Amino acid sequence: MVGFVFTTPEEAAPFLARYNRGRLDGIAEGESAFDDDILVTILGIGKIKATLRTERLLREHTLSHLVHVGTCLTLQDEPAVGSLIAVEQVFEGDRVELSTPSYPRMPIETVFSKLSAYRLVTQDHRVTGAKELTYWQRLAHVSDTTAYPLAYVAATHGVPCDILKVVLGAVADEKPPAKDVVAKGLDALAEYAAGAIPTITANRG
Repeated sequence: MVGFVFTTPEEAAPFLARYNRGRLDGIAEGESAFDDDILVTILGIGKIKATLRTERLLREHTLSHLVHVGTCLTLQDEPAVGSLIAVEQVFEGDRVELSTPSYPRMPIETVFSKLSAYRLVTQDHRVTGAKELTYWQRLAHVSDTTAYPLAYVAATHGVPCDILKVVLGAVADEKPPAKDVVAKGLDALAEYAAGAIPTITANRG
């Protein structure tokens, strides 16, 4: 069984409404629901929740693969806002030390081969108005708050993890993304993820 992992109920809602006529709809943060084909869970925001709840998920369920579906912010000119992207590498971006890092950079062998793939850094604290990107941000194209610990815990269990994101804005933006941009992006993300289930289960299930 393949597990679809979301960060918030808001990000999951369009997917749940589409999948199997809403059969798994109504999942709250920290909960999971499943049928014969997929499991869906919502972790909550932040690396601590992502770490602890992914660990619990993989201890309680036998999953062949995880797919993290969610949002991100761009750090560079590309990818553009509204883009659906795959992730080819993830970094843990809040640590200070630069030599002998405690957490390795993790390559991702993505099943979403038709999407452009980018490098992602996971950081708990969003930096706005900065004149210069941090060390880790200069290595990455996009940023989020969830993907690295999720992928790291999955790897410790020997479970492959794909990451599918929609870009909703830029890290340098002072204001959060407009509601219509968020709604359009989440709808596109949900449609793509739901449509990709046969491909995902055929290759990873």
